[in-house]
Amino acid sequence: MGFAGEEREEGVMATDFFWSYTDEPHASRRRQILSQYPQIKELFGPDPYACLKISVVVILQLWTATYLYNASWLKILAVSYFFGSFLNHNLFLAIHELSHNLAFSTPVYNRWLGIFANLPVGVPMSVTFQKYHLEHHRFQGYDGIDMDLPSLTEAHLVTNAIAKSVWVIFQLFFYALRPLFLKPKPPGVWEFTNLTVQLALDAALVYFFGWKSFAYLILSTFVGGGMHPMAGHFISEHYVFNPEQETYSYYGPLNLMTWSVGYHNEHHDFPRIPGSKLYKVKEIAPEYYDTLDSYSSWSQVIYMYVMDRTVGPFSRMKRKLADMREKKSE
Repeated sequence: MGFAGEEREEGVMATDFFWSYTDEPHASRRRQILSQYPQIKELFGPDPYACLKISVVVILQLWTATYLYNASWLKILAVSYFFGSFLNHNLFLAIHELSHNLAFSTPVYNRWLGIFANLPVGVPMSVTFQKYHLEHHRFQGYDGIDMDLPSLTEAHLVTNAIAKSVWVIFQLFFYALRPLFLKPKPPGVWEFTNLTVQLALDAALVYFFGWKSFAYLILSTFVGGGMHPMAGHFISEHYVFNPEQETYSYYGPLNLMTWSVGYHNEHHDFPRIPGSKLYKVKEIAPEYYDTLDSYSSWSQVIYMYVMDRTVGPFSRMKRKLADMREKKSE
């Protein structure tokens, strides 16, 4: 794998991304694994229990919001961080699962379930997320296409531990707003459907139970996506701590609450396999994953990201779109 910009002065943060002049590693590894272990194809397809799991979390979170309609703000904040944040982050990753059509064989059913899973999040995002996330898989690391990559503005502003801490706390805002500024897509019927359903739920919650119930949902989303153990996956997945590797897996207990998104190398290798079965990929083909760097703690990843002076938003692998076009024309 060829890189540019990996020579880093010890103790000094990078001033450019890692630039790769080879294809992303997942497509080639997928072909190698399938040629050796064709039985992995038997894992492809929807999770039959996805709808049930999502429904339980949605109902529990909405009930909690109504229960807290008259609670003190301190209690709402505490419940948001220690309980609601886990539920809403679970739903965010359920939406990720649905973006790959892993609940139903019929795509439109997954889209409707995604809008339903979106309800406790408080702001509409499921339909838009799918558009950008599938591009992240198809064009991993490509400059101007993969909106999972930090912007140059973020990279130039986030240059020390304090700035990185603020960035982590507000990283959901960066993820949500970055595509709107760098690569806006015109909204379609499904975006308006997502917006209408979400606003109807939000309005009904405020009308019948008051602003505190709605605030609980928003706080659960905000704190769950910031300085929170589950939010460590945002950093662990593709931030480069080893110049020879651009995707990292996490094999810790929080996979039980996050649709096994921690199995991230396995997920990018086989995006058609639901999270509930990703562990089987590693069991079937361990030699492809045991040699890769991985994590056992998302909290530790956040700490490493904030405290390591050499790591920041520039610690991502990038590819030039022109290189891809040249390879296709050869």
